[in-house]
Amino acid sequence: MKFLRAPFLFNGLTTLHNKTIVVDERGFINDICNFDEVDNLKVQFFDGALCPGFVNTHCHLELSYLKNKIETNTGLDVFIKKVEELRRNFDEERLQAIVDANIEMYNNGIVAVGDICNGDSTFSTKIDSKIIYYNFIEVFAFHPSRAESVFEGAKTLFKNAPSPKSITPHAPYSASDLLLQKINNFALLQKSILTIHNQESKDENLMFQNKQGKVFERLKSFGIETDFWNATGESSLVTTIQKLPNKLPLQLVHNTFTSKADIDFANSYNKNIYWCFCVNANKFIENNMPNINQFITANCAITIGTDSLASNWSLNMLDELKCISNKFEHTKLETQINWATLNGAKYLGFDTILGSIEIGKKPGINFISSIENEQLTKQSTVTKIV
Repeated sequence: MKFLRAPFLFNGLTTLHNKTIVVDERGFINDICNFDEVDNLKVQFFDGALCPGFVNTHCHLELSYLKNKIETNTGLDVFIKKVEELRRNFDEERLQAIVDANIEMYNNGIVAVGDICNGDSTFSTKIDSKIIYYNFIEVFAFHPSRAESVFEGAKTLFKNAPSPKSITPHAPYSASDLLLQKINNFALLQKSILTIHNQESKDENLMFQNKQGKVFERLKSFGIETDFWNATGESSLVTTIQKLPNKLPLQLVHNTFTSKADIDFANSYNKNIYWCFCVNANKFIENNMPNINQFITANCAITIGTDSLASNWSLNMLDELKCISNKFEHTKLETQINWATLNGAKYLGFDTILGSIEIGKKPGINFISSIENEQLTKQSTVTKIV
């Protein structure tokens, strides 16, 4: 039995002060006590804050081999072209990068990950991992003529993937209506959650509003026939979300160029919308960040992701929170911890066991150092305790 104590306990729901967490040898929370209820000689004291293990709701583990191989601030169009250029077949170096990235996330206090899969290269690592993974089999086919073959390939990968798992679209600009219909029907049949990259660049909206912009030009540069497709005059979000289930959990990722009108539309269409921010990836690729304040004002369910090592300097959720704290300094750490723990666990369906420090759960416990006025500082670090 372990007895853990810190001045601040961000339990995923609220902030508790001067409490002792009692954890059994399996990692389950047995009790949360007042200071005077436990003999001090039994207690491990941490000078900072304790919180649940982090839930990283958006990652591309299979791209870990691209660490330090892509320049920063090139914009999404150049970034995607570079990823496509550098993609290569499964090999020993790629496997080791996946293994190393999995260990990095575990050591950084991450207990669960929503991971994007375009192939099976990560499956063996996940089966043996101490992290719980939700596998999103990602599909893209802009031209409807490819929808059938692409979706059948996704179903084969889906069968071989560890559970839990879903088949999900890559982005609005890379999925035809026919492909979205197949994804929609399969999700309803499986009662599965979905995720989609959303409004990561302003050119994504330009494509749907007037058939212009770098995203649309990139499709043509890849040799994809586009004459059949017509702009809708709406944003990419408004156009696409109506072709996905309106009751199953759906996570929109990045949201860098999402307007208040988009937020209101999405939240009214689907009451199970989650908004995922990967702020360091946004800085890495576009040198831009979403206006998180407008999502807070709209009472959105927010989650946090790291994206991949192709588009980030680390797979560290605390680095994401520190970036948010620096830009949006009035956002409470208690709120950010909720985003990075319980909200993510709810979205992925892991909240019966993870996401909050509550009796009967096995959430993992992280120690965050250098807390001042219940906020992160530049010196703050995370250490996995349980």
